[in-house]
Amino acid sequence: MLQINYIIEHQQDVIDRLKIKNFDASEILPKLADLNIQRKSLKKDLDNTLAEANKIAKSIGQLFKQGKRDDADKMKSKSAALKDLSKSLTEQMQAVEQELQENILLLPNLPHKSVKPGKGEEDNEILSNHGKIPDLGEYKLPHWELAKKYDLIDFDLGVKLTGAGFPVYKGKGAKLQRALINFFLDTAIDNGYREVLPPLMVNEDSAYATGQLPDKEGQMYHMTVDNFYMIPTAEVPVTNMYRDVILKEDDFPQKNVAYSACFRREAGSYGKHVRGLNRLHQFDKVEIVQIQHPEKSYATLEEMKAHVAGLLEKLGLPYRVLRLCGGDVSFTSALTFDYEVYSAGQERWLEVSSVSNFENFQANRLKLRYKDSNGKTQLAHTLNGSALALPRIMAALLENNQTAEGIVVPELLRPYTRFDIIN
Repeated sequence: MLQINYIIEHQQDVIDRLKIKNFDASEILPKLADLNIQRKSLKKDLDNTLAEANKIAKSIGQLFKQGKRDDADKMKSKSAALKDLSKSLTEQMQAVEQELQENILLLPNLPHKSVKPGKGEEDNEILSNHGKIPDLGEYKLPHWELAKKYDLIDFDLGVKLTGAGFPVYKGKGAKLQRALINFFLDTAIDNGYREVLPPLMVNEDSAYATGQLPDKEGQMYHMTVDNFYMIPTAEVPVTNMYRDVILKEDDFPQKNVAYSACFRREAGSYGKHVRGLNRLHQFDKVEIVQIQHPEKSYATLEEMKAHVAGLLEKLGLPYRVLRLCGGDVSFTSALTFDYEVYSAGQERWLEVSSVSNFENFQANRLKLRYKDSNGKTQLAHTLNGSALALPRIMAALLENNQTAEGIVVPELLRPYTRFDIIN
């Protein structure tokens, strides 16, 4: 959530920067400015009314002591009128504050100065390519055919049990999935992250605090009886661990890693690019989350990018790094880098990670603050990254490592899987 004082003081800058995200703020910002004026005016009137009421309350006591009962009764009538007025002003101010809050929540985060305009993923910048694309020759099956051939993943059984987008991993497929999760967790722990295992459902406050609501309401599974939401990523509960928290400067950085199942409706998903593991309603992911001092958050972003790159290199997967354009950067992010791996069986690139800096946007919603060296309370910065999302990693591993003998397991995963090949 953007800070109201910044919005008011930099209206044109906010409008211009949000245009990069294809968001027109030209109407909502003047409305916010007007509501802010109303809020300040009502608060001033309320403060004056309360001050006068307190003054009169003291006078009534003095008048009673002096035996001036008639004068005291007159002042009591005036006090009652002020009480009614203060109640009315409070209700008006609360209504204005609620409207102000509801409108601020509609504004996306401001993009970083390096983010370029663009409509969507077709306008993202490819910054670098890494690794060699494998030449499979005659062995070039897509992962959904490999999964059926070696009985690794049963998509039809998932449909029977739940519906499309809920696969069942079996045998060596399940073991490979678990191996990847443990490898990702162990690597993060070795890099100084603390492992947490969060709930798979969050309350409405948590969903608002990290920006999933109201922006992604249609994409979230909503448990209406309890008003809980299934998490779309572990980012939501892990970041909300710091809601309403005040840190000290010595507490930075806060580094957490979490494995979780993730749940997304993925409304409107169809076509050949959603086959198999390419797009699911339930999938596994390991997420890294950092809470950092504002002056160090962009250095931390580079550190987190290096962590993700290291995982891909250890797995031997060819990958590329993209900087997202304004039209593809999320509602909450200031700057995002995507990592895509090459899937040889499909001959296409698959996104497996997004690494983002939210600056103080989420922290403002979370009321996540720290005390600086002068004892003043400031907003912290939040960052997160997929390290990594499992489905497309699994797809690329199966496709890229297929041979005449079977699917070769990367050497570093063998201590986890306890087998070298899938055949």
